[in-house]
Amino acid sequence: MLNKLKDVFPRPFELFSSRLPRRGPFSCVLDMIVHLIGRENETQIIHGLRTLITDLELGESTDLVPSTICVSHKTEIESPVKYYGVSNSASHPRRIMYAASCLGGWDSHVAGAVMTYLPNKEKKPDFDGTIVLPSNVRCQAFSLFEENEKPPCRSCGNLFGLTTSETAESVYGNCAEVESLSNLFKNVDDVKEQARPTSEEYSDLKRAKVERLVRTDLRNWLLHKGFPWDQNFYPPQ
Repeated sequence: MLNKLKDVFPRPFELFSSRLPRRGPFSCVLDMIVHLIGRENETQIIHGLRTLITDLELGESTDLVPSTICVSHKTEIESPVKYYGVSNSASHPRRIMYAASCLGGWDSHVAGAVMTYLPNKEKKPDFDGTIVLPSNVRCQAFSLFEENEKPPCRSCGNLFGLTTSETAESVYGNCAEVESLSNLFKNVDDVKEQARPTSEEYSDLKRAKVERLVRTDLRNWLLHKGFPWDQNFYPPQ
């Protein structure tokens, strides 16, 4: 099986020790489910992902399995195009994945908001890329282990202006809302324009500086872990 995979998909085996992914593996699984079911079929997509996770019979081995899915779309139009995202697993190397996603995976507005808090939960005093989601956009998360909706956490409130009574902060970049809104912004220009950062502590110059700091922190962390990163990313296909 290993040899067959190397023949069909040679690039991952050539680059796994020198390049970084821009997103977690279950994001690719989500893409497949959305493609097969159709992105308008929200209930079936959520059910399909729940069923897949259940059928895997992972038990306690849930290192790569997300706990949450989120759907985002405009609300004032009939039959809106819906965009999905999943959370990252608690066992992911967060410091690596979130930095890599900010540097090339997520939409620029979403990345700027997350970089406001990276690499910890403390807001930077001299940079504010947080945004406020327009009122005509729905952004709703659902548990993948229970049959219920999930309210935004305090982190999503801080990043995107989502209304929440929650006080607990998740790791910034972990929530399904991040990937879902990133996909929305990449495809719906008017929503992205309405959600642009407006803080006086935001500018292209400050953003470029923060990106350099994130890249440097990522490179140093990888060197500490013995990973010779060539500063390129591997796009899953």
